[in-house]
Parts: sequence; structure tokens; C-alpha cells
Amino acid sequence: MAQTAPELDDIVRARKALGARILTTPLTRCAGLEDMLANGTRVSGKLEFLQRTGTFKARGALAVINSLTDEQRRAGVTAVSAGNHAIATAYAARAAGTHAKVVMIATANPYRVEACRAQGADVVMADDAHAAFERVEQIQRDEGRFFVHPFEGPLIASGTGSIGVEICEQADDINAIIVAVGGGGLIGGLSNAVKKLRPNVEVIGVEVEGADTMHRSLAAGKPVAIERVDTIADSLGAPFAMPYSFELCRNNVNRMVLVSDEQLRRAMGLLMTTMKIAVEPACAAATAALIGPLRESLAGQHVVLVFCGSNIDWPTFHKQAIIG
Repeated sequence: MAQTAPELDDIVRARKALGARILTTPLTRCAGLEDMLANGTRVSGKLEFLQRTGTFKARGALAVINSLTDEQRRAGVTAVSAGNHAIATAYAARAAGTHAKVVMIATANPYRVEACRAQGADVVMADDAHAAFERVEQIQRDEGRFFVHPFEGPLIASGTGSIGVEICEQADDINAIIVAVGGGGLIGGLSNAVKKLRPNVEVIGVEVEGADTMHRSLAAGKPVAIERVDTIADSLGAPFAMPYSFELCRNNVNRMVLVSDEQLRRAMGLLMTTMKIAVEPACAAATAALIGPLRESLAGQHVVLVFCGSNIDWPTFHKQAIIG
């Protein structure tokens, strides 16, 4: 990597700088999932959907905006997102005393679009992910706004690394951590921190079949793009991988698994019935992997599921989840 992975001191320092603007989210026992599995697996959940803005994304966005000069803050920031990163960037901009103009994809849930506007951001819509990245580049050129990337770079990795540090502080006997993968910013930063603290903990990434960018990149040995994102988990729909987060994943992630949209829908329903939580598809990915492709290999171990976020309205949840 042209830029080295954050050291533990970098991650701890970044977390302290975020202060009360970021919460230390709870790690809780998921007894209902354990009962359903009935194979001796101990399951804990890192509840990042209780984070400010409803997802882990606020950690990285704030870490980036904290680093800006006064001149950069006066110019404002921009971002591109299906929803969660846009909301987080809008929140971080307001918390840091600057302003955000964000590009959101046309298929974004209206609930998320309004949540972004409620944080004070200007919202620009684009037809798809590729068009959105083109539009945000234009905003950078025309307005001089600083681009807060949704998943790439050492500051993002320092922010998401704080989740790994918290998990290691909250539990001593972890065998595996399961993390949803979109662009790789969450699992890249988290795995880097965990491997520095607990090198024997297995870090497992989960992608959706219709957005398997990191799978293809790891197979190719370099970051690659996919032609089309096709999944209900729009939060995981990164159309390409990038060098920094790719290298973090290649160096620190033990294995990757794939789940289908059908498995996401059933996991959403299962989390409602066993934990009484209504989560978005991306947040259900770790659960879908545990009860699906990872069920046998992780039997009897202590597994942490990272519940990455849940910005979803009830009509959408009711439409997507399969209960029973």
C-alpha cells in the first residue's frame, strides 16, 4: 500500500478525537439466535445500528472531516452514497461546523434521503452508482468541496478500526467476527485493529451474490469493478474495490462467504422474531452467513456479529423481510 495501515495508536487517537459525537455501542448476547442454532455456538452482537445516524458510517466520516483545514471546512464537503454514508457525512459536517452536498442514487430509500436532508445537507440525485461517482467528481471540481470517500483511506480505516478495538475491549474469548462487506471500509479497518490486538480471531467477510466486488478482487489479486449491482442490500452495493481497503482486506480478512437476497430476507425476519429488531438487509448479512454457509464451521465457537446499521422504514422492512 502507498499508505500504511493505521497503527493502534492512530486508531485510539482518532477515537478520542471523535469524543461524544460517536457512541461506544454495546456488545450483547444474542440468546435467541443461539437457541435457534442449537449447536453450542455462542453469539454476541455489536449493535452499531445504535450509533449516531443509525450506522457505523459516522465514525469514518467524522475522522475524515476532523482532519480538514479551516479553508477546506469553509469550502464544505461532498460524498456519494445509497444513503447511510450520505447521512453520516451530513451529520459529521454539521457536527464539525461545515456543510455537505451529497450525491445519492435514485433507488435510495426516500426515508434515507429525508434523513440526510434533516441533517442539513443539500442532496443531488443520480441514476446509478457509476453516474453518482461522476457527479460527485464534478461537484469537487466546480465547488472545491472535499470528497469524503465512503470506504477508502487511512482515516476511514482509523474510524472503523475503533469498532474492532471496542469489540476486543468488550469480550475476551472471541473466536470469530462476521462483518458485511460493501466497499471494504468497515471490514478493512476493523480487521486491521482486531489482528493487532487478537491475531488468532478469525475475521470473516460477507458479500451478497449480486454485489460480489471483493470476492472478485481477491480472486484477481487486485481491485476490480463489477458491471452491475443487483441486490436489495443497497448499502453493500459498491461497484468497485479500491487499493487501500482491498489491501487491508487481503492482509487481515481470513475468508469471505456469499449470501443471497433470499437469505438476507430470511435473516431479517429471524432477527425480528428472535431479537425484536427491524434491520436493513445489509445489517442482516452477518446473521445470514452464520445461519447459512458458516453454520457448521463455527459451531461451538464464540462468534461476534457486527450489526452494521439499520436505516430502514417500516413499509420497506415489511416488504423485504420474510418472517416465519
